[in-house]
Amino acid sequence: MLQQFDERNRDLVVNVGGRLEHRDQAGVSPFDSVVQGGDAVWEGLRLTNGRIFALGEHLGRLRRSAHALAFAVIPTDEEITAEIRRTLAANAMRDGVHIRLTLTRGTKITSGMDPRLNTSGPTLIVLAEFKDPVYDRGGIRLITASVRRTAPDSLDPKIHHNNLLTSILAKVEANVAGADDAVMLDHRGFIAETNATHLFWVSDGTLLTPTTASCPEGITRATVLRLAAAAGLAAQQGDYTLPQLYNAAEAFVTGTMGGLAPVVAVDGRTIGDGAIGPVTKDLTARYADLTAAAGTIVA
Repeated sequence: MLQQFDERNRDLVVNVGGRLEHRDQAGVSPFDSVVQGGDAVWEGLRLTNGRIFALGEHLGRLRRSAHALAFAVIPTDEEITAEIRRTLAANAMRDGVHIRLTLTRGTKITSGMDPRLNTSGPTLIVLAEFKDPVYDRGGIRLITASVRRTAPDSLDPKIHHNNLLTSILAKVEANVAGADDAVMLDHRGFIAETNATHLFWVSDGTLLTPTTASCPEGITRATVLRLAAAAGLAAQQGDYTLPQLYNAAEAFVTGTMGGLAPVVAVDGRTIGDGAIGPVTKDLTARYADLTAAAGTIVA
C-alpha cells in the first residue's frame, strides 16, 4: 500500500463547519448531505513553503461544482481561505501538507434526497495532513479496470463531486491485481484517466493526454500542459486507446496528492525501457520548482 499512517498526524486538529476539534472528536451530523447521499464537492490542495499552489483555480472549481449542484449557499473564497489558515495555524503546519476541502450541501431535518430538506449549510470541512507525495518516485504499475468512467450525460465530470464509487471499485481491482492504480476507460472504450490521477505519455516526441470528456479538468494536468508548452514540447489532447499507451516511450500520472509520478508498466507491458524517461524528469523538476515558489501565502 502506497500510503501509510504518518505519526505526525496522530493529534491532528480538523475543521468541521468552523469547529476546530481533535481528529478523534471531529465529526459531521448523520443528517449531513454528504452522509445521506455523497451530496458534496471537494478539492485537494498542497501546502509547500507556506504557499498553496493554484488556490484560486481550486476554489473556482469548487464554486462551479457547488453552483452546478444548486447549493443554496456557497462560501466566498475569502471565507474558505480564512478557515484554511485557521486549520493550518492550529496544526502548526507550513510545508509537506495535503489539504482535503469538502463542501457539503449541509444538514437535513430528516433523511431523504430532496435538497428542500436541508435547513442549514453548507458544511465546510478542512482536513489538513502531513503527507508527502504518495507515489513511488521509482515508478508505478497500472492495470486496466473493468469499471468505466461515468459518461458525461449521466454524471458530468465537470462537477467535482464526492460520488467516488467508480474510482474506489477500480482501485479494488488494482489492489487485487497487485498494481498501484488502475487505468479507467470511458464509455466508448477510450482512455479517460486512472482511478486517482490524469495520464500522460510520450509517443514520437509528442506529449499525449486524453481529453477531459469523461474525467475532471485537472489543475495539475493543466499546469503540466503549460509547462510543456513553455519547454517547447509538442502536446496533444485526444481520444486514445490502450495499445497507444502500451507502446509509449515513457508515461507518467499527475495529481495534487502525488504530483508527477512515472509509470513503468501497464497491464504487464513495460513502458519504454521501464525507467523514468527524460520528459518525465524534466517536467517533474519544472513542476517542483513552480509549486515551491508560486502560490497563495497561507502559513
